[in-house]
Amino acid sequence: MTGLSSKRFDLSGGHLALDFVNTLGGRTTEPKERLPNYPALLFFAEETKTLPRRRIDSLLEQSIRTPGQAVTVLQDAIALRSALFEIFSAVAERRVVPDKAMSKLNWNLMEGASFVRLTQQGRRFEWDWATSNQRLNAMLWPVARAAADLLTSDDLGKLRMCAADDCAWLFLDTTRNRKRRWCDMKTCGNRFKARRHYERVREGSD
Repeated sequence: MTGLSSKRFDLSGGHLALDFVNTLGGRTTEPKERLPNYPALLFFAEETKTLPRRRIDSLLEQSIRTPGQAVTVLQDAIALRSALFEIFSAVAERRVVPDKAMSKLNWNLMEGASFVRLTQQGRRFEWDWATSNQRLNAMLWPVARAAADLLTSDDLGKLRMCAADDCAWLFLDTTRNRKRRWCDMKTCGNRFKARRHYERVREGSD
């Protein structure tokens, strides 16, 4: 798989698991799917650097040889994404997290646990993923692990949902005053400002 000439994903969530959830845009109005096929999953892994390039190329070749398996993995990825949205949106809105969604995340965690290993990089220790297996869903394990890490970290208190009615993207608010409202000021923020301006102009003309 050659390198990308332009970005395919908006990674404004500030966290791997949230960026994965945000691959579905316009969730509450007109959904915009950014994972329409298996190669899109590999593009996501490439942009987020969750898998090395050689591994991505190998998985792409295998998916071409086993298209039925690739379709199944894509369906599993969409199911995991839905579960993560249910979990994190519930946390952001202070609702009870659905048991079914947690079960889906835990299932992915248990599968990935068979392939995760601890490696040493200089004086640091890091989690890494075994590259000897040929599972087409390898890019989902780091996502599930990242979701679990966020749920058990102090950063969970920074979790927010975009205030735009037609968005529902999730992000970590790392601003100093913790008052960030939009997933991206250039998109949802500007649309809101433009709408407010239009409403004020319209009210003034009545």
